[in-house]
Amino acid sequence: MGETMLGLKRTHYCIKIKENLIDEEVVVMGWVQKRRNLGSLIFIDLRDRSGIVQVVFDEKDIDEEGFKKAETLRSEFVIAVKGIVRKRESVNPNMETGYVEIIAKELRILSESETPPFAIEENSSVKEDLRLKYRYLDLRRPDLQRNLMLRHRVAQSVRNFLDNEGFLEIETPMLAKSTPEGARDYLVPSRVHPGSFYALPQSPQTFKQLLMVSGFDRYFQIVKCFRDEDLRADRQPEFTQIDMELSFVEVDDVIDINERLLQKVFKDAIGIDIPLPIPRLTYQEAMDRFGSDKPDIRFGIELQDISDIVKNSGFRVFEEAIANGGSVRGINGKSCGNFSRKQIDSLVEVGKTYGAKGIAWLAIKEDGSIKSSFTKFLSEEIVNEIIKAMDGQPGDLLLFCADKNSVVYDALGNLRLEIAKRLELTKKDDYSFVWITEFPLLEWNEEEKRYVAKHHPFTMPMDEDIDLLDTDPGKVRAKAYDICLNGVEIGGGSIRIHQQDVQEKMFNALGFTKEEAYENFGFLLNAFKYGVPPHGGLAYGLDRMVMIMAREDSIRDVIAFPKVKDASCPMTEAPGNVSEKQLDELGLKINIKK
Repeated sequence: MGETMLGLKRTHYCIKIKENLIDEEVVVMGWVQKRRNLGSLIFIDLRDRSGIVQVVFDEKDIDEEGFKKAETLRSEFVIAVKGIVRKRESVNPNMETGYVEIIAKELRILSESETPPFAIEENSSVKEDLRLKYRYLDLRRPDLQRNLMLRHRVAQSVRNFLDNEGFLEIETPMLAKSTPEGARDYLVPSRVHPGSFYALPQSPQTFKQLLMVSGFDRYFQIVKCFRDEDLRADRQPEFTQIDMELSFVEVDDVIDINERLLQKVFKDAIGIDIPLPIPRLTYQEAMDRFGSDKPDIRFGIELQDISDIVKNSGFRVFEEAIANGGSVRGINGKSCGNFSRKQIDSLVEVGKTYGAKGIAWLAIKEDGSIKSSFTKFLSEEIVNEIIKAMDGQPGDLLLFCADKNSVVYDALGNLRLEIAKRLELTKKDDYSFVWITEFPLLEWNEEEKRYVAKHHPFTMPMDEDIDLLDTDPGKVRAKAYDICLNGVEIGGGSIRIHQQDVQEKMFNALGFTKEEAYENFGFLLNAFKYGVPPHGGLAYGLDRMVMIMAREDSIRDVIAFPKVKDASCPMTEAPGNVSEKQLDELGLKINIKK
């Protein structure tokens, strides 16, 4: 049975027990991290969310009952200790409280603990499935607690900044209408309206636009969003956005306020100075140089287009790719020229996993000699031209892809990341931002044989491209922008369409009839009849941002209770079955296809 706290009040968090408190009486409370019994002396490392302090139980300083209780202490017991702070005889400079200790005068065991299924320690090597099953124990680990404290500091900094900039925090509904375009919705059946469903919001997009129609001018919200999509390290079925919308703005206005927001948040939360302005690349420039619309610009290895050099080279693989509207591009893996054949082959396989039929390579050895998978098909003159165009030097490995542009970008863009990983060209504490602008407004969906919105149907086209909506929709650029950090898209947004005629052109390009548009978005389109300010906004993935700031590899490490890859929760065992009565109330029957 645990004792009560009656009469005892905590005076300090563990981490606050420092030299300034020597000879003072303190009361600390927390969990037993570890115990060392030396007979007449028992040492306890006591842990709370702030850190660890050493507590000493000495037979000379505590009564017999208290010492006997100390002998029963085990890992994860919850205790309260009253004692005197004194200077440690054997200092531990690796502990923040390592110059002092508490000499216990009174001990209360508030709660006993069974032996936990794994040790509560930093950087645990325990399998994630087991840690997530006992997430309440996993969250006692100091590294995870620091991550969630960092997340708190980020959220507070965001709120303070936006409040000072005149933004209003306004909540929007969790139960909304399912609309097309975007990822798969999570659906919620309605008991009151049998056969009808709510959708959990993928974002507050339409609601925040309505708030601009309502005249609130500047809105923000730190909000849960939901997408029923395949998961990976930086995705969860429920995730958190820092969402904002502003009236009477253009692209530069939104970018300016968000650059200053990022500068403040990174300084407040982790003490990093972000130089402004943040560099910008157009979507096309990012693809041409880095093969990605979320480029990691912390290192070079940029793509080079050699199509003009090889279009009449006589090498069928290169010539056919160009003739079919594609290109031949390459990257220069500096210092990779002495890779073994096995290492080069493994890079070729990486390229293939991203759709390339093959990756041609040319290694320049330190003595200037060349080994290659394809130069036997080319003249010496063209080979020399290629090496010159690629700035090939002794010790370099040149890798090439010939295919349609989307495959070339994807294969080489990911190959440059793989090379950077193998050569350890990046550091997690090097924060490199870049804006990507002028995205394509639409992209062709081969399955549906129609254009779909690259972002969403309310994104404003570039002014000079509006007429192309009727004649060549694929060439229309959007007033859209993403903010990327170290190769991860942490936020994105756009200026929205506020004119009815432009919105109708957009719906036509997407293949919606007027009736279909009103069926899906009628509440928004009706609102737009009553005076709409020009407006735009941006939403950050809070989880992704904090993941990078915490130097973690998975957003699960910065979310208190995350889901695993199949969108289930090992701790609560969600999703679970429900009773027949509940199904009957909703008018539902389970029909699982095998």
